[in-house]
Amino acid sequence: MPHKRAPPWPGSVIEYLTMDGIPEGEQIMAEASAIHPTPPAATVADVMHPPVTTVEQNDHVAGAAYLMKRAGATALVVTQAQTREPVGIITEADISHLVADGKNPNDVRIYQLMTTRPTVVSTTTSIRDAARVMTSGRFRHLPVMGGPGLVGIVDITDICRALLDAPQAAQEPLPDR
Repeated sequence: MPHKRAPPWPGSVIEYLTMDGIPEGEQIMAEASAIHPTPPAATVADVMHPPVTTVEQNDHVAGAAYLMKRAGATALVVTQAQTREPVGIITEADISHLVADGKNPNDVRIYQLMTTRPTVVSTTTSIRDAARVMTSGRFRHLPVMGGPGLVGIVDITDICRALLDAPQAAQEPLPDR
């Protein structure tokens, strides 16, 4: 009967098994995927941040910066006032560049700075597909759309963490750009 020993580091993909009848100190290594079934592929719904903090395009950039700080967000989805549909995205990098250019965030409206027509994904988009979209478009944030409309946002850290936690991530390399 095998006895499990702790993996060499947390989250390791290799588990060590010791067997009765095998001299002490000798070990058999087995891939974790052979011992534990692989979970179903994760989707962005599993890692997104709901609710998403939004701003309107006519608000001042200083207000967006305040909301980001208060919400602990690195990006805000810009919505159209009447429909609440996403029309843009503003990130802390956008605000940083504005300030570096010597402009006052109190004097600039969000529509003047935002990225228009952001690429969005659905709640059923796989983590790997979201990574491909982010890589090909050089995005760090993706608004997530669901049945009722905008339901969350996913960022590059969420995607990387999910890929690192997934056992199949080590087996299937992402395609080169």
